[in-house]
Amino acid sequence: MTKQSERTPLYERVKQYIMERVDSKIWQPGMKIDSEAELVAATGASRMTVNRALRELTAEGRLTRKQGLGTFVAEKKSRAALLEIKSIAKEIRDNGGDYSCSIHLLQEEKVRPELASLLGLSPYEPVFHSVIVHKDGGTPIQLGSRFINPTIAPDYLNQDFTRTTPSDYLLQLAPVSAVEHEVEALIPEAWIRDLLQTNHHEPCLALYRKTWVGEVIATYSTFYYPGSRYTLGSRFTPSGATTINIS
Repeated sequence: MTKQSERTPLYERVKQYIMERVDSKIWQPGMKIDSEAELVAATGASRMTVNRALRELTAEGRLTRKQGLGTFVAEKKSRAALLEIKSIAKEIRDNGGDYSCSIHLLQEEKVRPELASLLGLSPYEPVFHSVIVHKDGGTPIQLGSRFINPTIAPDYLNQDFTRTTPSDYLLQLAPVSAVEHEVEALIPEAWIRDLLQTNHHEPCLALYRKTWVGEVIATYSTFYYPGSRYTLGSRFTPSGATTINIS
């Protein structure tokens, strides 16, 4: 052991031990790593020290811990475009993933007063509502809750969204003239956590999107992304400036 390693806190050395095995592909994404007891035996650290190392690597997004199952190497995060509208299915497939979805709601509703103002409708007018969970390799990575102005997409409820995504369908139907985006980090409601298969400690990124077709507000949507599985980012070139990245 070098003098440098002797000066490194023991929990950091345990983290290095774990990440050396991750980086060398001994433990690959999605694979279960050694138990706490096995890490104690391998590193000579106390169980408390090993637990701290695991907690910190989990908070950093390098590991995921599943109650009753153990600790796993985190899967590579998918990435969504922040400043453009793009099919989630295409994003996943472009990243080498295996796209699927499950439809949890597809119905006509009477729009609530607080939502009516966001859609430019009168309270209790008809509105279409869909809730779809999009998955990569069977793992939920986005829940999309969309409210659609029926005048823009009168046949929305008749579509098979296991074959096409709402974004693909709506973009083919009518060109979007304007988009408004807002992003917030939050702990989502219990029903959203259940559908995304996250626990009550894991934050999500919530992307709020409003779109216009001409002068008409077409959709108001909220997209929830588990923070450990997804990132939001964009690349754009401001007028007269160099290209920059936001992530």
